[in-house]
Amino acid sequence: MSTPLSINPDLSPPPPLSTSSSASSSVPRTLFSLRISNICAPRAKPICRIRSKSHSLLSERPNSGRLKRSSISASDMTITEFRDEEEDPPPLLESEISSKPRRIVLFVEPSPFAYVSGYKNRFQNFIRYLREMGDEVMVVTTHEGVPQEFYGAKLIGSRSFPCPLYQKVPLSLALSPRIISEVARYFGALIIAKLLCVPLVMSYHTHVPVYIPRYTFSWLVKPMWLVIKFLHRAADLTLVPSAALRKELEAARVTAANKIRLWNKGVDSESFHPQYRCHEMRLRLSNGEPEKPLIVHVGRLGVEKSLDLLKRVMDQLPEARIAFIGDGPYRGDLENLFSGMPAVFTGMLGGEELSQAYASGDVFVMPSESETLGLVVLEAMSSGLPVVAARAGGLIDIIPEDQEGKTGFCFIPGDIDDCVSKLKPLLHNRELRETIGKSAREEMEKYDWRAATKTIRNEQYNAAIWFWRKKRAQLLRPFQWLFRRAFQAPEVNY
Repeated sequence: MSTPLSINPDLSPPPPLSTSSSASSSVPRTLFSLRISNICAPRAKPICRIRSKSHSLLSERPNSGRLKRSSISASDMTITEFRDEEEDPPPLLESEISSKPRRIVLFVEPSPFAYVSGYKNRFQNFIRYLREMGDEVMVVTTHEGVPQEFYGAKLIGSRSFPCPLYQKVPLSLALSPRIISEVARYFGALIIAKLLCVPLVMSYHTHVPVYIPRYTFSWLVKPMWLVIKFLHRAADLTLVPSAALRKELEAARVTAANKIRLWNKGVDSESFHPQYRCHEMRLRLSNGEPEKPLIVHVGRLGVEKSLDLLKRVMDQLPEARIAFIGDGPYRGDLENLFSGMPAVFTGMLGGEELSQAYASGDVFVMPSESETLGLVVLEAMSSGLPVVAARAGGLIDIIPEDQEGKTGFCFIPGDIDDCVSKLKPLLHNRELRETIGKSAREEMEKYDWRAATKTIRNEQYNAAIWFWRKKRAQLLRPFQWLFRRAFQAPEVNY
């Protein structure tokens, strides 16, 4: 899932561009008649698309195995096609960290009010704490049945927005947004942000290239990577939910490495708490056998989640019971697969019922290899459950190697025997289960949605503004070069 966010610098001014000392010492600072030189980026690292074939170069970057293609079209202009890293924004001042309230429009697809997934809680908390910080928020989503308001944020339902011409767009434009955010794999928010001339931040939540072979043709993976690169190179900043995904996008050269930032994980440790353990809920999840070991899984029931693997796991654990909390397109197939087995499908739960479902289990299992983070794993740990998860994707960040055996266990993806070997001790040893569950709960108390939202709002958005201003200045460089030659203004030192 990709999410662009745009910020209008008029409301939240970014830090001024800093000129390197080497550039300022070698080139006199000159006031031209049109004053174009004052808004341009330093001459040391200009970027432009204009190229001169006769001066094309191919050079190897120092300390890197990658090649950088560059060309020079004039003696004082260096042109590059793509750079692995760009100059970092300067440190924020205290006054910039506590910036003014912003106007924010979130383009969210699928809807965080109807979609069954861990990212639902992420965006609901994001909206909640943006409003708490005084920002004006509007949410445009693809679900028609959304409530009119959510924590004071205005919600607009639309059938879809593959382009910016759908029916409800004028409402978002009338808001005069300072930030536009999209959680979608379309170009709508991208085009709107460019039309409004505001910075764009895109977040990446669903690793689509991993899903494609499961749902459609494998040959579509490469074109999808091209689409992802186009979208994220057009953005001023990209947010990802895990360090593992960040490394993968950097390796794929989706955009400049320092334009890929981490969206810190968070969990509602008050709503997901061991205190919600409930005998009635355990009766329901175990199909009337609460004394049996109970495995729970919460999340969207999709084929990409590798949930069929749990059928073979349960074949080796006949004494255990399993409960699936959630819904999705694969539910019918799963119910047929587990027919005649001690498995319960509750459908979608929310509120206190969901809190009780987590806390009433013994072990949480996550076999998916495609998790960009795994918010349901965080919620299970916050509820005091030990977790057994596939060692893949963002799950590695939740249970790193140095924490394995302390807050949970990881198994080799797709390895049935390894998964069973991690589940058995937890199911049969109550003391071990409680010790690891307590450690998991203590670890989750460190993460807070309010702090994660504040970091994005005050730090990442300001970085996006800085990159956006720099890009605008670089786009003006060819015009500066032309004006310098058209108008021979006298040099004036200042």
